[in-house]
Amino acid sequence: MNNELIELIKSNVVKGRRTCDDEGIDETPSGAPGVTELTREALEQKIPLEEILNKGLADGLDIVGRKFESGEYFIPDMLIAAEAVSAAMKVLSPQLIKEGRESKGKILIATVEGDQHDIGKNLVATMMRGAGFEVIDLGVDVKAEKIIEAVKSNNPGILGLSALLTTTMQKMKETIDLLEKNNLRSKVKVIIGGAPTSTQFAKQIGADAHCKDAFIGVETVKALFS
Repeated sequence: MNNELIELIKSNVVKGRRTCDDEGIDETPSGAPGVTELTREALEQKIPLEEILNKGLADGLDIVGRKFESGEYFIPDMLIAAEAVSAAMKVLSPQLIKEGRESKGKILIATVEGDQHDIGKNLVATMMRGAGFEVIDLGVDVKAEKIIEAVKSNNPGILGLSALLTTTMQKMKETIDLLEKNNLRSKVKVIIGGAPTSTQFAKQIGADAHCKDAFIGVETVKALFS
């Protein structure tokens, strides 16, 4: 029964069904339990949290990632699936806190000054939380000075910067330069992402890594923390 329930959680992540009322990515109403109800049921049945997180939610997102890479899924589909994981995490969070589970690491993310785009950033934040990391999201249009203050007060292991406009990309460099000026650069790894960014640009501005999508972002963060 445990395996069957975990498979249902994974399947509904892939379909992007948060609750029984959701049509999901394929827009086919079923009335069957979604990720939220299934996660509650898994907790009631005393299924280990690691199994729910890894074999249900994370494996589901892995399938979504493969579908995205193959062209079967698009960004809106990924967002729907990520929202399903986020709904499950809200159910799991009290139990994680109760058991005193430590996060795998702390990540601070922001969309840089002048840029109002948040779809990619929100997807990354949801997936990082689903992977077991603590995420502090500063939002959009965030000045470099505010990011520096947040690094000082939160002491994250990784700083993620997002930009969707070529005109705001240089704000990433300004932020990294300000980290250097405040003697913080050696204390935090910096990853960047967004449509106009690249591995070459990351090297030019002194970032530690470039992530072309949220799935690579999760793997990159795991590698940097290890």
